[in-house]
Amino acid sequence: MPTYVYEILTKKGEATGRTFELVQPMRDAALTVHPRTGEPVRRVIQAPNIAGKWSDIKGKSALSNSNLERLGFTKYERKGKGYMERTAGKAGPRSIGGE
Repeated sequence: MPTYVYEILTKKGEATGRTFELVQPMRDAALTVHPRTGEPVRRVIQAPNIAGKWSDIKGKSALSNSNLERLGFTKYERKGKGYMERTAGKAGPRSIGGE
């Protein structure tokens, strides 16, 4: 079930800046009053947080050293001033640069 954000309104229908979250089935209608206080509310439209193949949530594991190596990439990380060392992959030199 999705979590919806609701904004509490004044009696005139103006935003108060206060919000609350509610886990609610998609088939249920949006609330018009706060379930505990009876104050008027409206549902806030927000972008969904979906953990898809290219989402930020999965990004770190996709760029892990083991995954990059499995896919045939070589990764270098800075180890000192102007010096980079291979941390993933087998292709290329063990280190690059240096001053």
